[in-house]
Amino acid sequence: MMAPLDEPTTAPGMTIGGASKTFRAAVLRAPGEAMTIEEVEAGPLGPRDVMVKIRAAGLCHTDLEVIEGSLQLGMPAVLGHEAAGVVAAIGSEARGVAVGDHVILSWNPKCGDCFYCDQSLPILCETYLENGPAGFAFDGIPRARLAGSETLHQLMYLGAFAEYCVVEDQQAIPVPKAMPFDRAALIGCGVMTGVGAALNVADIRPGSTAMVIGCGAVGLAAVQGAVIAGAQNVIAVDLNEKRLDAACNMGATHRVSPKHSSVEELARSLTNGRGADVVMESAGNEPAFRLSVEAVRPGGEVIWLGKTDVDKDVAFRWGALMQEKRIRRSSYGNTRPRRDFPMLCQKYLDAQLDLDGLITDRITLEQINEGFEALRRGEAIRSVIEFEA
Repeated sequence: MMAPLDEPTTAPGMTIGGASKTFRAAVLRAPGEAMTIEEVEAGPLGPRDVMVKIRAAGLCHTDLEVIEGSLQLGMPAVLGHEAAGVVAAIGSEARGVAVGDHVILSWNPKCGDCFYCDQSLPILCETYLENGPAGFAFDGIPRARLAGSETLHQLMYLGAFAEYCVVEDQQAIPVPKAMPFDRAALIGCGVMTGVGAALNVADIRPGSTAMVIGCGAVGLAAVQGAVIAGAQNVIAVDLNEKRLDAACNMGATHRVSPKHSSVEELARSLTNGRGADVVMESAGNEPAFRLSVEAVRPGGEVIWLGKTDVDKDVAFRWGALMQEKRIRRSSYGNTRPRRDFPMLCQKYLDAQLDLDGLITDRITLEQINEGFEALRRGEAIRSVIEFEA
């Protein structure tokens, strides 16, 4: 049974204290506050634990949701769930990983035994969802504490805005050592979500017309996924002209701003009046959700990647939902990390996937608050924290 959120436990092999590892981390003590750089301790590793020296970590909107209070997490906490690094130590029973491996971290561990895992839906793993808000590992045991013995919580089983983090072996995915850490980090969340939506979730066939609404990190990854899948037309939709430029550089064949042109009319003009075969929405706002179902053809497919407040109502024109249209929400591109992470790394190394263009800033851990301000203002696609070797 899981430990209650306010009653963390310890267990043999994972006591906090004794032979501990001390390092720096960005700590969020309460929503709305700036993060502070503090000394953190991680205790001895459990049998299947892996300690990773973080080399790069991306700043994602999900982290921002915790900072702003719309996503609940135990406090104080270390955020960060899009990261890559080097394995520094492993537990006695850790599998599939060795000290010195270069790894991308996955924020979606799974129990492998629940109803949803049996349905090949690890994103809905009951243990994952149950314990996520606590910010502890699957066993309910905290993996780190502040120097004053205060328990630390980890966002999405990682807590990667730190020089080190402790994860379960299934979350540390070895990748080629030729892969640069700053670009590898992006694969762990934004890139996997966007490319995975195109390759693993949507039915994009060679010669089809795909549309991507919202060209941030996830949307630009979805654009590239549609190209890889063989779409003949890839329509990029955004209000920001610079992001549309980026989308075209990454393979979009058409661009449109809803401020100046009709998105639906462009889609129909390319498809004999039908509309887009697949629409992937990644803007995360009401107008974008509505546009997605208006622009898709009858019998077409809509993939929602963006999100708004979970308690907010979103209204649709009923007619836009008719005619056998299929709508699906996807959070992580139906990823299988040990299959997909190395594959995406290889596509980058083979110049088939542009990750360089997603990085707008490289910052230090001390600049993390400024980085999130840039994300909040819409100035950054991805800011990446780089750590020393």
